[in-house]
Order: sequence, then structure tokens, then C-alpha cells
Amino acid sequence: MYLNHVQLIGFLGKDPEKRQVRGNGDTFTVLSVATQQSWKDSNDEWQSKTEWHRVVAFNRLGTALADTLHKGDHVLVDGMLVSSKYEREKRQEQEGQGREGHVLERAREFRA
Repeated sequence: MYLNHVQLIGFLGKDPEKRQVRGNGDTFTVLSVATQQSWKDSNDEWQSKTEWHRVVAFNRLGTALADTLHKGDHVLVDGMLVSSKYEREKRQEQEGQGREGHVLERAREFRA
């Protein structure tokens, strides 16, 4: 059995960026989601670390998220990890591909 499933709960670091795929004109939206981890160190002091996640949502879901979300919104994103290669920089990174997005402060839900 295999499973590729990711859920992120965090805050948007900037407004969603709506883009178009070159060639076929399909739309997608890029979200920048910050998550934070906190812990007490050996001196009993609180420490924290922020991780930034690039999330991509396609077509109807991407359009709905781009039209509704704003910097600072508290969101839950449900999706999977996808590897991307960047030929220009000769590197590979992982990004989340969203299947669902939820705005946590409001009773709204978006599904593809």
C-alpha cells in the first residue's frame, strides 16, 4: 500500500498568485503557506521555527482560492506532495498540490 497525503494548517504569507500554463492556457494558483513548530529548549525557553510551503492548486480550485484568499488568512490545505524539476537552476524541490482548501476563520470550503 502507498499513501501520498499532506495536510497543512497555517497562514498565507502573501496574496495567492494566479498564473497560466504556457501553451494550453490552463490556470493555476500558487499559495505560500507558513507553518510553525514550537518547543522548549534545555533552558526551559520557548523556541520556534517557521517553515514555508509552496502549494499549487489547479483550475476551478485554484481560481476559487485566488479570488477569495488574502495574505494572513488561516487556512487548511489538503493535498499531496509532487516533485518539480527546474532546469534553469538544475535543482529539484517538493511542493504541495492542493485538492481541497479550507479557510479556518470562516465557514467556507473549496473543492476541486
